[in-house]
Amino acid sequence: MLKTVTGSISAAIMISIGGSVFLACSDNRYYGAIFFSVALLSICYLGFYLYTGKIGYVVADHTPKNLAALGVGLVGNLAVTFPVGMLIRRAIPALGERAQAICEAKLEQTFGSTLIRAIFCGVLMYIAVEIYRSKKSPIGVLFGIPVFILAGFEHSIADMFYFGASGIADGKIALFELAAVLGNSIGSAILPLLGVLGALPKKKDQTPISTETPVNGGKTNEG
Repeated sequence: MLKTVTGSISAAIMISIGGSVFLACSDNRYYGAIFFSVALLSICYLGFYLYTGKIGYVVADHTPKNLAALGVGLVGNLAVTFPVGMLIRRAIPALGERAQAICEAKLEQTFGSTLIRAIFCGVLMYIAVEIYRSKKSPIGVLFGIPVFILAGFEHSIADMFYFGASGIADGKIALFELAAVLGNSIGSAILPLLGVLGALPKKKDQTPISTETPVNGGKTNEG
């Protein structure tokens, strides 16, 4: 569990760095989306604990130990990104102003809109991590991260950093994060669930074979 705590803090720091470079590239969001990938690349290669990269695997491993780790990891990710965002705002005010504009727009979204955006982000996060794990390739990260950012999908951990950097104090943030975390969780589990369903063995025909002698010796009354 200690490894999960330290790993979640490390992952939160990397997500904060990725968020910072995205904010710094305000003149060209394409560069910002690409450079944000440094966060997940570092997390994957160094084995840090990012909730959105782990939650999809709960389909295969839903033991109490893993569920507890997910809870600890999520709290660690959220609890660290917010204050780090506050530090970035204090150290680099220009990034804080950019975060404020972004977060004001986010808080105008409905719960349903945020949920849907977060679901699609979750799908991409699972794909990025699974390609790295199964193929030992960073290609999923290098494409998946820019895609979710440029598409306007919501990543709950990165969003918490932006809220910290924005300087906004609003109760709507909690509701937004609830929708984002829920959406990321659902989205990350969709493909694993479909994989499990597709791998289920087909049921054999259970129709019993009759051993009784057919009426009329097997002949029918037709013809």
